Amino acid sequence: MHSTDTTDDAALFAACVGAPAVVVAMPEEAEPFLQLASRRCEHPQLVGNASFHALELAGRAVLLVRTGIGLVNAASALTAAVERFEPGVVVSAGSCGGLRADVNVGDLVVGTEFRYADADATAFGYAPGQVPGMPEAYPASADLVTAASRLVAGGNGTVWRGTMLSGGSFVTAENVGGARGTFPEALSTDMESTALAQVCQAHGRKFLAVRSISDLCGPAADQQFHLELDLVARLSADAVVELLSTLPAPAHQG
Repeated sequence: MHSTDTTDDAALFAACVGAPAVVVAMPEEAEPFLQLASRRCEHPQLVGNASFHALELAGRAVLLVRTGIGLVNAASALTAAVERFEPGVVVSAGSCGGLRADVNVGDLVVGTEFRYADADATAFGYAPGQVPGMPEAYPASADLVTAASRLVAGGNGTVWRGTMLSGGSFVTAENVGGARGTFPEALSTDMESTALAQVCQAHGRKFLAVRSISDLCGPAADQQFHLELDLVARLSADAVVELLSTLPAPAHQG
């Protein structure tokens, strides 16, 4: 249970300068981090559509950023967080859709690279998913991927490592064939992570995504196709908190 002494918001937010930032899209994805915090601010900072929460998690300061759904909301909120708090590490958390046929709901996906699902400038010689003038893919921090190598999924879930997609459209059973055909290696899809990875690359920040699969874009007949968002959000949050506990604290927090 978090402390009831949440009056010193200024000190809590000051401690978040240089601390890791955990980024989620929805309130349901933020809630487990708020529940797991030993201390948290009383009044979050509101920036556009986003909210910033100063927390103490795993014995360290963490900035929780709730962006709202979508690529633009994600990019604008994280840019504001980088400018205000200069996080050295950014982790995308929450839910995602299972894309590859062998993943299942409740599985954990650790992203190693991030691509846009619905960017198409192939008529001009660009790769599928590549925005003109930008990389084909955005890599995760190798250090963070290594740090996440010991993560386990809750329940009977599997931990996958590989490509995650993001786009402005939901992938459904009706259109999943196109995404699988274009990106056969992709494990999952969401609407924020690649935009976050792009912002981190532009600002020189280490980035990783650790998300849990809440639904399958094209389930097989014998697969469970959906898991409640609150359950999935807690699976992701538990894994992210475990990851944060293994990272060295910033110098001013040591």
